Order: sequence, then C-alpha cells, then structure tokens
Amino acid sequence: MTGKAPVRNDWTVEEVQALFDLPFNDLMFNAQTVHRQYFNPNEVQVSTLLSIKTGACPEDCKYCPQSGHYNTGLEKERLMKVDKVLEKARQAKASGSTRFCMGAAWKHPADKDMPYVVDMVKQVKALGLETCMTLGMLDEGKADQLADAGLDYYNHNLDTSPEFYDKIITTRTFQDRLDTLQNVRDSGMKICSGGILGMGETATDRIGLLRQLANMSVQPESVPINMLVKVKGTPMENVEDLDHLTFIRTIAVARIMMPASHVRLSAGRESMSDEMQAMTFFAGANSIFYGDCLLTTPNPETNRDLQLFKRLGINPEQRISVDDDVQEAAIIKDLQKQQDSKHFYEV
Repeated sequence: MTGKAPVRNDWTVEEVQALFDLPFNDLMFNAQTVHRQYFNPNEVQVSTLLSIKTGACPEDCKYCPQSGHYNTGLEKERLMKVDKVLEKARQAKASGSTRFCMGAAWKHPADKDMPYVVDMVKQVKALGLETCMTLGMLDEGKADQLADAGLDYYNHNLDTSPEFYDKIITTRTFQDRLDTLQNVRDSGMKICSGGILGMGETATDRIGLLRQLANMSVQPESVPINMLVKVKGTPMENVEDLDHLTFIRTIAVARIMMPASHVRLSAGRESMSDEMQAMTFFAGANSIFYGDCLLTTPNPETNRDLQLFKRLGINPEQRISVDDDVQEAAIIKDLQKQQDSKHFYEV
C-alpha cells in the first residue's frame, strides 16, 4: 500500500465537507490522483443489469416506478425463466460486459423463489461472467444460499443519508438496509451499495450518505452513484433538477473517500451529455451499466457508449478470462439466432 492514499473508515463530517468545499479544479485533481493510485485511469468496468421480476413491489420508495404504491403505467412481470435470463447474459457477454446483474422488485425473496435465483447464479457464472443480484432484504440464511451458489456481488443501496431516509421510504428502515449489508458481508459476498442524488436532499445529506458507505468496517467493493430519473406517477416526478457540477463533485468525493472501490456511474446517464460523462470519469467513476435499459428506466444505447469510449480512449476493464476466437464466434452466432426467437425477453 506504500504510496497509495489509505483506505479509511473514520471520516468525519468536517473532513468530507472540506472536500466538497475545495475549488473544483483542486477537487478533480485530487480525485484523479487517488484514482490513478488504485486503477488504470483509462479503463471502465462494464456491467449489464436485467430486471428478472418487474413491478408490484410492496415498498413505497418515492423514486421508484416499480413500487405498487404508484401508478406509473409499468406492466407487471412474473419472475423470468432461467433460460431467458441466460439468453440475456450471453448477449451481455458478447457486447463486452464482464458482470451480469439481476434485479427483482421484491421486499425480500420468498422461499419458493430461491431455487430459481440460485440456479440463475450458477448458470450465469458458468458463462464466465461475474454475477450480482439485487432482490431486496436478505436474512442470514438467504445470504448464505446465494453465497454458496457463487454469487459475487449483492446490491443493496442505502439510497440517501440516515436523516433524509424516512422522507423517501417508510416501508423499511435505514437499519434494515444496514442489516442486509451485514448479512451479505458475513456470507462472504462482495457488497455493491450506493445512493441516489437529486431527490431533494441537502448537501449535508450527500455528506451523510458517503460517510455511511466509507465508514463501513469494509468499504463496498462497488459504489453506484445514481442521478434521479424522474418518472411520471411517482412522488418525485417534479423534484428540482440537481446541478450537474454538484453531481460530479459527489463522484469525486466518493473516489477520494473510497479509493479502492469501483465507483459506478449508474442511473441517469441518458440525460447526461458526453462531456458530463467524460467529467465523471475524470472525477473517478470507473464503472457503468451497459445497454439500453436499467431495470425499467432508459440508459444510453450500447453503441453510444462504445463511441464515447473510443473518443475518450477508454477501454472496458477486463476482469474475466477472455474466450478464444472459436468460443466467441459460437456465442455471437448463438445470439444472432436468439434475436429472432419469440422467447427473447425485452426490458
């Protein structure tokens, strides 16, 4: 660790405030300096997110179109069949993703659903992809089942600060989220946890969110930073837009506070210009979701991402063994056949 910024778990409010208060150029320089100590600055980890069960969630998260509490026009879907999930996973791998994330609109997974999600994990891993799931709250037993199946990451966002949390969600507590993350960590899986900016929170709330994440006994390996996607029918459809420089500052502060974590530029990218995305990469973001949809909200099309990467000289981070040419050609040929299948699932 010599020469690297230390990974700390004791950040104070005053220290984080001081980072946010830095002149923009100084903050960006500091963030980029820390980023280069831990990562290749010209590589971005690429993940694909698939909704394996959509809508009718009993939670009342005020930002979410999948909540059963709001009328957003979202069509409800049952749990996707394993073979359809595998079709999407093969497509994701052929497009350059190294991690396949599967999300279900549940308060927590039911016992009857666990065999199916466990099978999904095993079969997606067999394709050579890293696996991630977000299924709501987990108790110790279900966390252990997923870990035993080989799940690499579990996503469970804190969303916002403890102080602002009950203004956003009332059907589960902030402590419920912390308990799930502890169960995930105790099972041996890696943690993916971040938050959403632009929900009407204060600057103090953004500090509180980052402190909660950075001061965990082991920092999350993956930290998604989302910008609110305002969906008609949710209580947040008319919330005031977040200043883009504030969003970029938050990415930079997250990079400095969690130097060894992948900081993911997540939801909200569709509304970001190429120039803004480039600034977030310079601020230390080094992970994205690839593809045209994030669960139920739009995302820049894969081709646009590839074009931006080419213009910026960025390459997808390679975290898995690369198939040989014969295997890769077989995968692409198989995908072309599946594109015409009536069983191909679009989200």
